Amino acid sequence: MNRIDRLTAILIQLQSKRVVKAQEVADRFGISLRTVYRDIRALEEAGVPIGAEAGISYFLEDYHLPPVMFSNEEASALLFGAKLIGKMADESLREGFESAFYKIKSVLKRAEKEHLEDLETRVAVLARRRNEPFSLNVLNEIQQAIVRQQVLCIDYVANFQSQSSQREIEPIGLVHYSSHWHLIAFCRLRGDYRDFRTDRIQSLTNTEQFFPKQNLLMLQAYLDRLRVQEHLEEVTLWVHKGAALFMQEQRYIWGFISEESHDKYIKMKFMTQYFEGMGRWLMTFGKHVSIESPQKIKEMMQTLALEIQEHYLQPY
Repeated sequence: MNRIDRLTAILIQLQSKRVVKAQEVADRFGISLRTVYRDIRALEEAGVPIGAEAGISYFLEDYHLPPVMFSNEEASALLFGAKLIGKMADESLREGFESAFYKIKSVLKRAEKEHLEDLETRVAVLARRRNEPFSLNVLNEIQQAIVRQQVLCIDYVANFQSQSSQREIEPIGLVHYSSHWHLIAFCRLRGDYRDFRTDRIQSLTNTEQFFPKQNLLMLQAYLDRLRVQEHLEEVTLWVHKGAALFMQEQRYIWGFISEESHDKYIKMKFMTQYFEGMGRWLMTFGKHVSIESPQKIKEMMQTLALEIQEHYLQPY
């Protein structure tokens, strides 16, 4: 990227949020902090009113760029985002993104519009929502409460429970994993942080009560604490390359961390605490998977295999 394009991109980045750290600019463009300082000075000399906070952060003072034109690649990336949101978000978010996408398409050049129209029929996301009906359309309301630090009251059905319980919670973030959205919040009933799957929320009400932000963990701090608390153990597998092709999506659910290619096999390493669940998953790959370690998951696989054998030897 030449310097003129980079200066324009930096200006757009400064307009994208209230305050932008110099390190964020350096990381985005792969340049040194000294180069960032020179680029900021160049924009200031060009008449752009840039304010600074302690010399490490920058912000624009009542300055806006004219409508931005998107490149072909940027427009295509937005289309991919729209396809993913269509499968991974509820109606409240889909409507907001669809409205924003129409506005974006309205400023595209004719060639980019034609490109999107052609590409739209050739890109599909087939991920199923499984048991997550998104009937409540809660994601938009949840994210509003997170930003405003407002207490939510929910009726929640916990795992392996048939009855719901009412909880007052202080939300700190949303995380998507294992094909579901999870609301991370401080639960006043339990007196600790909890992970609530959004498809198990039967009803949600914003109490309009505010909670002090300083009393809560940040989302990343919660996730880091969770990793420390988990008693994870390493599992090493040898997987035939033909079978490994069918593991690509689900392996991350079971803590996949690395792989090495060896002739006809791939050596995979996982970090997990859910040995029975992982064992039942590995059973679906039959003789195409061999377990190197630990011994206890080998023994679990033997138990599962005997369980299946005994089941099918029963007369019916």
